[in-house]
Order: sequence, then C-alpha cells, then structure tokens
Amino acid sequence: MFSGARAGLVSADVLRWEQQELRRQERSNKHLEEESRHTETVFRDKLGRRRDLAQERLEQQQRAEAQSERDEQYAKWGKGLAQGRQQQQNVEDAIKEMQKPLARYIDDQDLDRMLREQEREGDPMADLIKKRKAKENKEKKEKPRYKGPAPPLNRFNIWPGHRWDGVDRSNGFEQQRFARIANKKAVQELAYKWSVEDM
Repeated sequence: MFSGARAGLVSADVLRWEQQELRRQERSNKHLEEESRHTETVFRDKLGRRRDLAQERLEQQQRAEAQSERDEQYAKWGKGLAQGRQQQQNVEDAIKEMQKPLARYIDDQDLDRMLREQEREGDPMADLIKKRKAKENKEKKEKPRYKGPAPPLNRFNIWPGHRWDGVDRSNGFEQQRFARIANKKAVQELAYKWSVEDM
C-alpha cells in the first residue's frame, strides 16, 4: 500500500511490527521536520545558482524608477518645452491676479499696462506704435549685412557676410554646376518640344 503497510489478510504480529516500524521512522524524521519548518525556500535560476529575491526586487524597483523618470522627461519633451514654460507663466499670472482685490482702481499699474498693450481693430495709432517697436527691435538685434554689388549665386542661397570685400575667390565650381543644371534643363525642354512637334 501507499503507506508502506501490507495489503490483504495480515496477521496481528505483522500488523504490530509494521506500526512499530512506522513510528520509528516518524521519530527518526522528527528532527528533519523541525529543521525544515522554519527554513526559507531556496529559489534557483536555470543554471542552478541561488537567486537573491530581495536584491532582484530592489534592482527591479530601481529600474522602474529610472524608467518612470525617463518617461516623465519624454512626456515633458513631447508636450514642448516652450509650451510648458508658457503654461507655467499663465498659471503664475492667474495666481497673481487672484491675489489682487476684485475692485481695481485707476492707479492699478498692471491693468494700465495690460490695456495699453492690447491691440484694437481700427486704432489709428497702432501702425505708428508697431513701426516704433519694430525700429527699436531692429536697432537692438539686427546684425550687419553685406551692402555691396550683387554677389554670385551659390547652391544654398547664402548671402555673404558684411565684411566681404566683393572679390570672388572661388574655383568656379558653383558657376559650372549652375551651367550644367541650366544645360540639362534646356536639353530636356528641347527634347520635349521636338517629340511633340508633329502633334
């Protein structure tokens, strides 16, 4: 039988002997049961090496944190940095406006500046103000440009710097390239005209 006892018709002596044998085996395995009761389960990988689950959990948590930081950074970049700054500025402006009293008086500088900066349709002075602002911005930011005779063409339509003396020091590659392009176009146009001439 599964328990180790004999099956079928058994005498009392054999039955007593089997029970004593089972008790002896249980007593001999008792210390193994006590030892194994409080032991931890050993987990192993495919190669049979012990796995440290606490360390693996810690590493997995660190990887998840790094991944979440990276995802958050990409989400911020996906929305656009300038748009994020603009949204933050709008929130700060709204908070600043909420802290002001509801009634605004004539000496409120923020209200005055906001009303002055608004552009209204049909305002006769708006063009003058735009020109004045453009002139101020132009004086501040515009870099000097070349003011001599028309420079030779190049592939990228780059205008020469303001210090260029007007002398063409190239090896002629640009002119040859433009000549080849123009020649190719002329030949294609001539071939097309010749092919449709009889129609």
